Amino acid sequence: MKLTLIKPNIGRREHSLYVDEGRMEPLPLGILAALTPDDVEVVLYDDRMEPIPYDEPTDLVAITVETFTARRAYEISSEYRNRGVKVVMGGMHAMLIPEEVAGHCDILIVGDAENVWETMINDFRSGRHKKRYDAEQPPYPQKNIIARRDIFEGKGYLPITLLQFTRGCSHKCSFCASSVYFKAHHYCRPVEDVIREIKSQKRKLLFFVDDNIVCNRQKAKELFRALIPLKIRWVSQGSMDMLQDNELMELMVKSGCLGLVIGFESISPECISAMNKLTNTRASGDMYRSEIKQLRKWGLQTWAAFTVGHDGDTIESIRATCDFAIRNKFTFAAFNILMPYPNTPLYEKLRSENRLLYDGKWWLHEDYRFNYSSIVPKNMTPDELTETAFECRRRFNSIGSIIKRAFELHTNMRTPYRFITYLLYNPLFRKEVFKKQGLHFGLSDNNKEKSDEGNNKTDT
Repeated sequence: MKLTLIKPNIGRREHSLYVDEGRMEPLPLGILAALTPDDVEVVLYDDRMEPIPYDEPTDLVAITVETFTARRAYEISSEYRNRGVKVVMGGMHAMLIPEEVAGHCDILIVGDAENVWETMINDFRSGRHKKRYDAEQPPYPQKNIIARRDIFEGKGYLPITLLQFTRGCSHKCSFCASSVYFKAHHYCRPVEDVIREIKSQKRKLLFFVDDNIVCNRQKAKELFRALIPLKIRWVSQGSMDMLQDNELMELMVKSGCLGLVIGFESISPECISAMNKLTNTRASGDMYRSEIKQLRKWGLQTWAAFTVGHDGDTIESIRATCDFAIRNKFTFAAFNILMPYPNTPLYEKLRSENRLLYDGKWWLHEDYRFNYSSIVPKNMTPDELTETAFECRRRFNSIGSIIKRAFELHTNMRTPYRFITYLLYNPLFRKEVFKKQGLHFGLSDNNKEKSDEGNNKTDT
């Protein structure tokens, strides 16, 4: 039996495929490969950088579906199913809106696949597979499983190894799809499994793709203590409330943490309260002044993530958010338009208020473009929100801003390694900002996929 794993692209630029130059290993597919019985041949095709050989013989195709890649995933599935090949789908979008995804595949997996993947493979081989497999979240995710990384070779991924310690987050931010997926629970992998996985690969630079690696502080401390002897460098995602625990922070830094993606979301206390961002409600006085001072003390390079378009936002407050990010010389920052992911509290609220654009399914609508507003904000038009958010990305990633932010002595210039990292990755992210803005979702344009693939050859 042969299994083909597919990582879909977001879509295409105006006249060519978008090639993601900042692509990272698709870790979930590496885990699926590890779960697959040894006698099954496994191949991976990454739509972000290579054409998919639809006519290459295979028995089963597995496609991971995210909301932003759903339209493209359905196109890929259709190509295979038209050739008589069965397709299995899963991922975040399959949990959020399973009835939609089910219409585009032969087998649907809802939830994390550990408990059902091998059963599904065996059912398929015996010709008695089910249409849907509902996977219960294991209390210890990825237990005794090390992702297969041989399938990533030759794909041009960034030289950083992706792995997980935890899944989910116990907080309930109104816009968060992960909170819905994991039902506001947080699950920790056995520390010994994480250490074994780190030792199984050669890199010393790691990215823990956890939603919130410090959500369970005691478990996080256990991991950090175990990382110290390995002398690695790592990054992840964390929440602002971690700064309340000095022991946690000290262990984090000693274990090799370079920095974290942190959800600042807004510099308005009213907006923070409205989105139920409880981890940020203790941010003191002049919004985040104390917290930023602590981040500098610990030497953490910060990727500050902001969402814009909340009911309390105005054009002026969004621009002030960008000023705030540049002034504080964050290593990176994201200014993400508030996105109503299906079946989140935010989605239901905006639907009840008749404020969803693109028929409520922006991820499938042919007129929607990447980084466009898909909602009707309260204090500006949708176009104004789109334009102001892009203005923030453009300003923050301007050459002048990159130079200005480089000279933060406590973080970006703390060591030569950190400074080199800053200088290498900021131009890359600047380039991606302009390439991705306004992308068409999906690749097919009036069913002329082959024409677009031809354009892609000159684009790369």
